Amino acid sequence: MARKAEQVEAVAYIRTSSAANVGADKDSDKRQRAAIEGFAKRACFTLVDEFCDDAVKGADPIESRAGFAALLDRIEGNGVRTVIVEDASRFARELITQELGIMALIMRGVRVLTANGDDLTDNSDPSRTMMRQIAGAFHQYEKARLVAKLKGARDRKRASGVGRAQGRMTWAEKNPTLVAEAKRLRGTGRRPDRSLREIAAELASQGHVGPRGTPFTASSIKQMLA
Repeated sequence: MARKAEQVEAVAYIRTSSAANVGADKDSDKRQRAAIEGFAKRACFTLVDEFCDDAVKGADPIESRAGFAALLDRIEGNGVRTVIVEDASRFARELITQELGIMALIMRGVRVLTANGDDLTDNSDPSRTMMRQIAGAFHQYEKARLVAKLKGARDRKRASGVGRAQGRMTWAEKNPTLVAEAKRLRGTGRRPDRSLREIAAELASQGHVGPRGTPFTASSIKQMLA
């Protein structure tokens, strides 16, 4: 008696390129799902999850895709090491974007297979390996360029003396009325009229409470008075 092939767990990744392809009455996602499920059945894979990026263009950065981010979280959490897509263009149309996504999966020990059986993570092709190296170098360059650009903007803003260049807003910036009342309750003498906790209680009685609806902490009051 022939032995039944062992099933291997896999997850599906689906991308639709425009809002017009999204919805129960559209067929882009249905076509991709059918192709993936058909291949999984033929190749003895069990699909245990599905991740979708709806209305995402093929050139959109891979790191900005919510569905792909959720896919990575699932892979890192449960040990599944195979991702199946309809074809390479469904993963991404732009070659560099495609290779960056594939590199992210290769680094996690994951294979990416198409519904035709092509292994997009195969490193035996020298030209594909070269493209991944170029894509990785380009990504690092763009990342470093963005960091430098943001730093330059912060430095210019700090030098202008207008606004805050970085960090959280102070209480005086968020709610000057609240800060003024806290300082009034504190008093102007050498010895405070009220403790920090007493000020928090008094502010709460006036309706001034923290984000969770509870009285401010002593440390928050201290920040207001600083």
